[in-house]
Amino acid sequence: MRKISVIALALVLTLAASACSSESKPASSSGAQKIIIGTGNDFEQIAFLDDKNKLTGFDVELLREIDKRLDNYEFEFQTMDFSNILLSLETKKVDLAAHLFEKNPERVEKFLFNEEPYAYWRNKIIVASDNNDSIQTLDDLVGKKVLVGPTSAQAQILENYNKEHKEGINIVYQQNDANDDVAQITSGRVYATLGADFLLPIKDPQGKLKTVGESLNEGNILYVFRKDDADSKKLADAVDGAIKELKADGTLKKLSEDWLGQDFSK
Repeated sequence: MRKISVIALALVLTLAASACSSESKPASSSGAQKIIIGTGNDFEQIAFLDDKNKLTGFDVELLREIDKRLDNYEFEFQTMDFSNILLSLETKKVDLAAHLFEKNPERVEKFLFNEEPYAYWRNKIIVASDNNDSIQTLDDLVGKKVLVGPTSAQAQILENYNKEHKEGINIVYQQNDANDDVAQITSGRVYATLGADFLLPIKDPQGKLKTVGESLNEGNILYVFRKDDADSKKLADAVDGAIKELKADGTLKKLSEDWLGQDFSK
């Protein structure tokens, strides 16, 4: 009877050990820890599929450079709609979110950001290039339709404005991550949008839109990780170290100039 109890106990311990090991992070064939990166595939110049159906862009190529400097990690990309990236991070389907994310109170409450920005820029109001109205601040957009992506930093700016003002802006959320700012504004379906200053030449190479007024805010662009997670904090620290190296040796500057037209790394 005692022998059976010992065997049963050994079996329980073996199963427990097996369960624990199954929850550990998967390793690549090289022994490095595999990190799944959640990003998009239709954000021109940032994360998109080229004419050979290869994922590339500023965010993607920067992460590949970071990966080269982190021997303990191996990055793998998983593309999805922008609106699903942070949800996938929260539900542990990906380990790092990359899509030009900025901090906002809602995100800081839920997620961890790395500390070293890899890009900096300013959000401004964008209208049709033939618009002669005097648009300087958000007050000038009250009652007008303004197009933004759901859950974006630009949406947060408008939502915060409407919370603080009785007369609000008519926020129109883009559907299915459509990059249709030019068509929506030039057709008159919406009056304006908000956007980072570097994005306009990428989205509108024909110059049908223009920025107006002063900067609404200055954004530090960061990667996003799971909060209260030791492995995520370790990864975020490692990414910070790699970004500092890339700034010091000029690689980040070159990537920014190649993909974004100028150096947004400082």
